[in-house]
Amino acid sequence: MTLEPRTENDHGPPLAGAKEWIALAVLSLPAMLVIMDLTVLHLAVPHLSADLAPSASQLLWITDIYGFLIAGFLITMGSLGDRIGRRKLLLIGAAAFGLSSILSAYATSPEMLIGARALMGIAGATLMPSTLSLIRNMFLDDRQRTTAISFWMMSFMVGGSIGPLVGGALLETFWWGSVFLVGVPVMALLLIAGPFLLPEYRDPRAGRLDLVSAVLLLAAVLPVIYGIKKLASDGFGWLLVGAIAAGVLFAVLFVRRQRSLDDPLIDIELFRNRSFGVTLGVMTTATFAMMGLNLFVMQYLQLVHGLSPLRAGLWVLPMTGAMMVGMMAAPLLVRYVRPGYVISGGLLVSSAGIALMTQIDGSSGFGVLIAGTCVMAAGFTPQAALGTDLVIRAAPPEKAGAASAASETSNELGGALGLAILGSVGTAVYRSGMSDSLPSELPGDAAAAAGDTLAGATAVAATLPDAVGGPLLEAAQAAFTDGLQTTAVVSALAVLAGSVLAAVLLRRVGVDADSGGDAAPSAVDSVVAADTEEAPVP
Repeated sequence: MTLEPRTENDHGPPLAGAKEWIALAVLSLPAMLVIMDLTVLHLAVPHLSADLAPSASQLLWITDIYGFLIAGFLITMGSLGDRIGRRKLLLIGAAAFGLSSILSAYATSPEMLIGARALMGIAGATLMPSTLSLIRNMFLDDRQRTTAISFWMMSFMVGGSIGPLVGGALLETFWWGSVFLVGVPVMALLLIAGPFLLPEYRDPRAGRLDLVSAVLLLAAVLPVIYGIKKLASDGFGWLLVGAIAAGVLFAVLFVRRQRSLDDPLIDIELFRNRSFGVTLGVMTTATFAMMGLNLFVMQYLQLVHGLSPLRAGLWVLPMTGAMMVGMMAAPLLVRYVRPGYVISGGLLVSSAGIALMTQIDGSSGFGVLIAGTCVMAAGFTPQAALGTDLVIRAAPPEKAGAASAASETSNELGGALGLAILGSVGTAVYRSGMSDSLPSELPGDAAAAAGDTLAGATAVAATLPDAVGGPLLEAAQAAFTDGLQTTAVVSALAVLAGSVLAAVLLRRVGVDADSGGDAAPSAVDSVVAADTEEAPVP
């Protein structure tokens, strides 16, 4: 097969040819895989627990270390790719991810599995910013780049949706380590095809990586993400609050150091550009709402409607289909409507879908839930695709890796905040609703478990006679549904605020170059910058 070279565009930069589109498909595979690995492990926990017998603390680190280190290393790895070459970093990360996947699959002790998962997290942090920043340089035409990023974002959504299904199918036939081996052939394909399909880009004027900044960033991100997630699962604790406060302190030190460096990990001045700073805020808000709601949606399907994890995963597929529709529509809409208005309109649609979920009840809520999640998902996807495009366009081409990493970090932070804040809101409503519904004959431990979570109430009800357990379970399901409704109200208001923010502050983005830094660089500006400031490396 002969790959077509880039074609000339009479009105702007050269258009990408077949080689770039094939390369995009290759780049989308590791992005899909990184998200899948965040979900498949949870299905394997019972099996690996029986085999490796980890302690409670070890099991916590097995499940969490991967996501924590991805979040902590994203910006550092994005900046490193700008310096040494994005293709080089991507291939190094792919090799490390494949090897650590094999180590995870054949781990013989909890300590070995924790170490292997930590290596997977660091390697995963190299993959996402490298793939996105390469797309930034491969697709110079604005329309093509928006379409390419939409396709790339779609791979994330597909990976998140099929992860539980793939993991469930593997665990029915093979041992728990098989869920990690899915990534090995994908990484092998990337290592084989990457040198032929992917161009190399780096900043020829970049200085050395500032290791002090990298350490400060890790010390800022990890305690904040850890503290927020544990507050959501374990409740209030001064130790967790102290961890978050320490992370914020290190974040302040990190920002001050970046301002003093000639070649920082990330240029803090980028946040003054609305295409960058405001868009990151909008994306964080959207992820906040979606992650927090998904926590309750999956529990509602399994614990209120009694679906198995596999069947609950299957009912997520309509939402994935709605996301794909919204993702394909975004590049078309932005040809006729300003990006800020498309993002705002999508979030307005999402808030309507979330508002529909406030009408869920225990008896007829299933159809309302599926309809609401589909509308919500379809509206969220334009901001995911267009927002990512605006963020990486706002940065100079030679800093695309760091900008891409900032985009991914905002999603990690938004998800953690959503789980913590919305999880706490829903839990508080549940506990309040159960305070007067617990049978007086329940022993203390059982009453505490039933009053704490719906899962606890379900387990307690199963041990009681039907005359007692039935009403207890109904009350718990009703209290949980009230919590879901309240969470939906808070989420709808947050997304509505994001919609207003996008309409007001992003309305001028992409209109002209004289908007005081509000507009994204034009396609011509991008090409000039790419030609003069960042040379491709053979």
